[in-house]
Amino acid sequence: MNAKTALPAVAMTAVSMVLTLAVVVMWLGMAVPWPVALVVGLGIDGGWLATLAYERRLAAQGDHSNAVTAVGWSFGLLAAGVLVAHALTADGSAGAWLAVAWLPLAAKALWLVHGMWERTALTPSALGAIRGIQQEARDEAAVARARLRAEAATEETRLTAVTQAGARVARVQARTADTLAGAWSTLEKARAGEDTGRALTSVTARVTPDVAPRWELPVWGPTERVPALDAGPALTDAELDALVDSIRHSQTPALSYREMAVRFRAAGHSASEVRLRAAWKRVA
Repeated sequence: MNAKTALPAVAMTAVSMVLTLAVVVMWLGMAVPWPVALVVGLGIDGGWLATLAYERRLAAQGDHSNAVTAVGWSFGLLAAGVLVAHALTADGSAGAWLAVAWLPLAAKALWLVHGMWERTALTPSALGAIRGIQQEARDEAAVARARLRAEAATEETRLTAVTQAGARVARVQARTADTLAGAWSTLEKARAGEDTGRALTSVTARVTPDVAPRWELPVWGPTERVPALDAGPALTDAELDALVDSIRHSQTPALSYREMAVRFRAAGHSASEVRLRAAWKRVA
């Protein structure tokens, strides 16, 4: 995996060093003896390469030195400056030399990228664990989306069914109300008709001129209280105590509160649980 970033950096470094050495020898060779120009070029490339090697050694140990990095970038800037100066003084090919003047800086940038790659590199097991976690998260998200879609579809179906049922109920109620209104209108017409009223009156009561009651429309719901369903008068405390005491001592040994309450209510008497228990406490 390191070869993806190391090989481009090595290739760019080699090209930059060769280009810098060639430019220094050609440029300075016209002013000084070529061995001197060669020494200058090798000095620039050697310093560049030495700082790079030291940076790589520190990186392998997990360390970093800002001073070494600054020296390395200084040699890179020097090499780039030499290439730019040569391009500006060259005759007829300044553009071509300027086009390659950035190679030393590019090589330093590639080594910087390679160092960042190494600092963030993970082992295959860690990468596998990360992929597993990501896949699990994607699976959970997909399941959650599917569940939400299913719940939404179910809710939509339920609302549609409820709406349709409500519409059917409303239609049935409307038809029923219309039918009842028609029946009521028919009864009203029958009651209002003089001949029909006398005929119905003769059917429902004894025929007596000027005495038979007028036939009236039926009334929906009860209008009179039913005596049998009316609640009886409430017992006073003295009457309630007497009943509780008589029921309690109706059997030997005396009945418990639960048995007494059952017999009290079975006899048709009524009293709240609070009053009945209070009466029990008074007589027991």
